[in-house]
Amino acid sequence: MKIKANGIDINYTVEGEGPWLTMSHSLACNLHMWDEEAKRLSKRYKVLRYDTRGHGGSSAPAGAYTLELLADDLQALLQALGAKSTHFVGLSMGGMIGQTFALKYPGVFKSLALCDTSSRYPAEAAGTWAERIKTVEAQGMEPMVEPTLARWFTASYRQQRPEVVEKVAAMIRSTPVPGFVGCCHAIPKINLTARLNEIRCPSLVIVGKDDPGTPVAMAEDIHRAMPGSKLVIIPSAAHLSNLEQPDAFNQALGEFVDQAKS
Repeated sequence: MKIKANGIDINYTVEGEGPWLTMSHSLACNLHMWDEEAKRLSKRYKVLRYDTRGHGGSSAPAGAYTLELLADDLQALLQALGAKSTHFVGLSMGGMIGQTFALKYPGVFKSLALCDTSSRYPAEAAGTWAERIKTVEAQGMEPMVEPTLARWFTASYRQQRPEVVEKVAAMIRSTPVPGFVGCCHAIPKINLTARLNEIRCPSLVIVGKDDPGTPVAMAEDIHRAMPGSKLVIIPSAAHLSNLEQPDAFNQALGEFVDQAKS
């Protein structure tokens, strides 16, 4: 389904009944990254998944995006759907949107799960993102596929579950270049660690033990900055820990949200 919000078309799906629970995906993925979680959680929650600006079936306007803009997109979507409050789960870029949103729109999130994400990048990381922009603008998304998969999954998982890896590869390939570039401008500018203690809702931090992109140290920084938050480190998982270790991920997430709901 599509809805006009904050000046763009946002592609989304809603499943189940109960309290709202919103899921936000990684860069170069789409709402289908959360298929397994939605199947499980929609038995107890009204699960909203959506394609971030520049991804999937949502509009992909050219130009640099900001995390504040992406948070505004989400707020407009929630308002359009009549969702006054929601639990929130975000992975990687989705977690950055979640942090930005929680600070800009306090009181909307009933709980916040930040998965394989960061609250800040070192200054030297800017060059990496600039190089990705340059590559994609010149050659399209194909050069991103293999190096991204190598960061997102452990080598053993790539060998054992090629069908899952190929689904993710297809998401990366199909990401519109303007959307990827727009988000690559936004991501490295995140610098929220010092403000995370302002977030008042129950918070969970999940990270794959073998995540090279947003490593355990970044998750620990978030956890330390959010008094009362819970940290879960998932063994044998890289960046897309929800796909690599779905049982461990969903157990941690489900227990947390159920507890926050009660």
